[in-house]
Amino acid sequence: MMNAWLIYVTLFILLLMSIATWTIAVIKYRKMKKEDKETQRFLDEFWVNQDWNVAQSVAKNADNHFSTVAKITFQEFNIYMSLLRQNKVSGNIRDYIEKPTRQALQMIMREQEKGLSILASIGSTAPFVGLFGTVWGIVNALSTISASGQATIDIVAGPIGEALITTAIGIGVAIPSVVAYNYFLRRIKLLITEIENFSEDLIRLASRELNN
Repeated sequence: MMNAWLIYVTLFILLLMSIATWTIAVIKYRKMKKEDKETQRFLDEFWVNQDWNVAQSVAKNADNHFSTVAKITFQEFNIYMSLLRQNKVSGNIRDYIEKPTRQALQMIMREQEKGLSILASIGSTAPFVGLFGTVWGIVNALSTISASGQATIDIVAGPIGEALITTAIGIGVAIPSVVAYNYFLRRIKLLITEIENFSEDLIRLASRELNN
């Protein structure tokens, strides 16, 4: 009875892992799709005429990762201009903008990576959880066969085949988790690259505004 319960517990753990994987994957996918639409709408409005004041107004009324970087850029630009009027500037406009925007990028990355550690853990441990159930099932099967005193192929194949099911389920749980992890990791890297490019464009726009 104890042997059977351990296998059931193993299957229950794999079920929880599968539920966690699909829950995280669906939530993150829907969130990213929503963010993509909001970001595209923001960028269309932001770059509509390359005007500094219009861009500042658009960023102020928006709430997304790109607008966060834009708000920091405008804030640092205003600080720089204030210091410039007081002849207290040391360094150029890029020096004032780059550090806070890098910090913002790190915060965005940490936010986007939420849930990925769970997917990675499930992807790496689910096969071993399934293997544990298989090993325990084989030990139980061999004990039963030994007690019966018979070891024909028909008697051996059935219990061992059933024991291997947990390994197959473990692999089946791990595959979606690994696929989801790699997909979201790639999306996050692309997002960070796009924000970095956006930040560079903003710095060039700030430099142009400074020279006007």
